[in-house]
Amino acid sequence: MQAQQVDMMSEYHNYFLTTLDLDTVDLEDFQYGGTNISSLRLVDTSAASYRNLTRAWAARSVRAPTEMALMFDAVQLFATALGDLDRGQKINIRPLSCDTEHSWQHGVSLVNYMRMINIKGLTGDIKFDRHGFRSDFRLKVLELTHEGLKVAGEWGVHTGLNLTTNYSRDYEEAMLSIQNKTLVVTSILNSPYLMLKTDHTHRTGNDRFEGYVVDLLAEISRQLRFHFLIRLVGDGNYGKRNEQGEWNGMIRELIDGKADMAVADLTITYQRETVVDFTMPFMNLGISILFKKPNRKTPRLFSFLAPLSFEVWVYMATAFMGVSLFLFIVARFSPYEWANPHPCDQAPRVLRNQFTLLNTLWFTVGCLMQQGSELSPRALSTRLVAGIWWFFTLIMVSSYTANLAAFLTLERLVAPIESAEDLARQSAIQYGCLESGSTQAFFRDSKIPTYKRMWTYMSNAKPNVFVDSNAKGIERVQKGNYAFLMESTTIEYNVERHCDLIQVGGLLDSKGFGIATPSGSPYRVLMSSVILKMQETGMLHMLKKRWWRQRRGGGRCYREEPKVSVAASSLGLANVGGVFVVLLAGMGAACVIALAEFIWKSRKVASEEREPLCVELCREFRFALTCKGSTKPLSKKRGATEDPRTPENGLPFMPLTGFNKEAIS
Repeated sequence: MQAQQVDMMSEYHNYFLTTLDLDTVDLEDFQYGGTNISSLRLVDTSAASYRNLTRAWAARSVRAPTEMALMFDAVQLFATALGDLDRGQKINIRPLSCDTEHSWQHGVSLVNYMRMINIKGLTGDIKFDRHGFRSDFRLKVLELTHEGLKVAGEWGVHTGLNLTTNYSRDYEEAMLSIQNKTLVVTSILNSPYLMLKTDHTHRTGNDRFEGYVVDLLAEISRQLRFHFLIRLVGDGNYGKRNEQGEWNGMIRELIDGKADMAVADLTITYQRETVVDFTMPFMNLGISILFKKPNRKTPRLFSFLAPLSFEVWVYMATAFMGVSLFLFIVARFSPYEWANPHPCDQAPRVLRNQFTLLNTLWFTVGCLMQQGSELSPRALSTRLVAGIWWFFTLIMVSSYTANLAAFLTLERLVAPIESAEDLARQSAIQYGCLESGSTQAFFRDSKIPTYKRMWTYMSNAKPNVFVDSNAKGIERVQKGNYAFLMESTTIEYNVERHCDLIQVGGLLDSKGFGIATPSGSPYRVLMSSVILKMQETGMLHMLKKRWWRQRRGGGRCYREEPKVSVAASSLGLANVGGVFVVLLAGMGAACVIALAEFIWKSRKVASEEREPLCVELCREFRFALTCKGSTKPLSKKRGATEDPRTPENGLPFMPLTGFNKEAIS
């Protein structure tokens, strides 16, 4: 009762009472507090003699303490030995005085016989060794529960301790113990885990806070039916052990008994596990890199050329010229490519080959652009060359088209770093982490060469690359030329709200956040069970989604995967502007060539008709602008000298014979 007055009868206190008569004490005032009270019992309550005596003593309201049971067994043993000895020999009894040195003559025989016999008493089997001590006795292990003292095991001289209590009973006791209690929760302000409400100055108690931790505690307390009170940690630290072995932060408050649990973004580590207990993790994460989002790569004017490398474009141009020249030579050699220019003339004096050098170039260009041309190879050799060229253009154009879609629709970023290895290999970009926490301990104690090199840089960097809080680290990243190493979940939260930040690379390690309780706390198993249930039902995922993407400005920078990629990745003028430039350049070149052809032909006509060049240019220019039809009259001189039916090679037109003129017309 005195311990209860000084608050030493909580669920974190353990008492082992050395008395063997604890079951004779009324413990009703203590059996609901959750205190672990244990003791031992020598009396065997299952013995028949015990039941007979308890009925007799119950009428007198007397309990059977151990001393009375031992006295009863001693008298029973003495009576049994004396009766057996009396049957074996005649015993003479005479008065004896304790003041003299005379002893009873049958005393030694009686004591020796008592050591030899074995009887069943209130304290179990009564046996003695040669020194006169109990050689085989058993003690029942008792523990205080909500239903009073219960047997939790047994201790024997030869068998040792054997606990018979089970997990189910401990779990039920913990469930009954935690109900309707108010547990003190220590935590620390850190978005989105625990935050102050905007009007917290007008609120009191837990109503001042909001965040992931508050919702998590509310759900756990609802299922376990307890109350909680959130208190901020005094020194503002998570928990770190100094060189003298002393802890600070939330871990220190758990060790000192100032809090019943610590709920925050508290990482489960080996050092912390040695002094406190952790539940199973309610959130899995790892260390990653927070970096400022790099500038988007500006599309080049001729970005449509990017699907193929410069070497491939050179090889394609070379293949185009080579195939054109090869087709021209093969067509010249093949006799089947020389054909009669006038099929109606059965005895032509000349043969014409359609694959001139210009026509061959036009044919290969038409095939490359998959537009075709009026030319068609006749010989087997030229057709084979044309088929191989068509197959080549099919593969190249298909590959170009497929790769063009990826090059023009994907948004590309120019990132100077992509992993921790990139950070370790360079010195232009500074990087650091939180000065007190598990991230710093990870790099300090790591045996991986890359992380050891990174720790050497961070510990010797000038100016200091460590920061006091995550907020200062994020602010330093936004200023540029700094990478911050922190938990991936915190990075996800800030990336959702700061669109100029990105997460670079994957996870450097794997760890979890858990609820910390004092060592030996009976509530750790209960909370682990609730966390596992919340994980299976998806409640933990819903809580994370609520506070990462829906509350406090979340989702500002979140982008869902597009259902229709074409709509989400439409091309701008910067992506395809080079195609328009090529089109305008081609039209300009066509205009220049057309003007040169116009002047060249007008000069030739003016020379033949012996007229000034300006007059002929004006006449041709005026006719072109009138747009009166697709026929053009010739002058008398040109009509007499130039027959439109004369072939281009200068051969005279041979009139047809043997045909009806009307049929021909």
